[in-house]
Amino acid sequence: MPIRVVLIEDNDVFREALRLLQTLDGEIEVVGAEAHGSSAVELCRELAPDVLLVDYRLPGPDGVQVTRAVRKHCPQVAVIALTAAAGDSEIEAMLEAGAVASVRKDQPLEAVVEAVRAAAAVAG
Repeated sequence: MPIRVVLIEDNDVFREALRLLQTLDGEIEVVGAEAHGSSAVELCRELAPDVLLVDYRLPGPDGVQVTRAVRKHCPQVAVIALTAAAGDSEIEAMLEAGAVASVRKDQPLEAVVEAVRAAAAVAG
């Protein structure tokens, strides 16, 4: 059974690249993707993902707020923080909010895929 993933990422190109590349993995199925974090809890309730990949910097609720809300309302979903230029304090804030891992956007895709696999193992 594939690992079900929801993406919350405001960069359209990066969001679509993640969706395409992770789908090519075969083990991962991107079941939802949105640009804004305001719909994250609703998506998690509706789509029942194993993992939520969420950008730290989002318009509206930021990654920390989204992570807290998802962990509160959908505690079975493992959250991974995506960061472009987040400093240590920002990454720490995501982890304190309930993210199980943090992955930088400039890391190879395999690092994201491995983080998703590890997070799904924690969630499952």
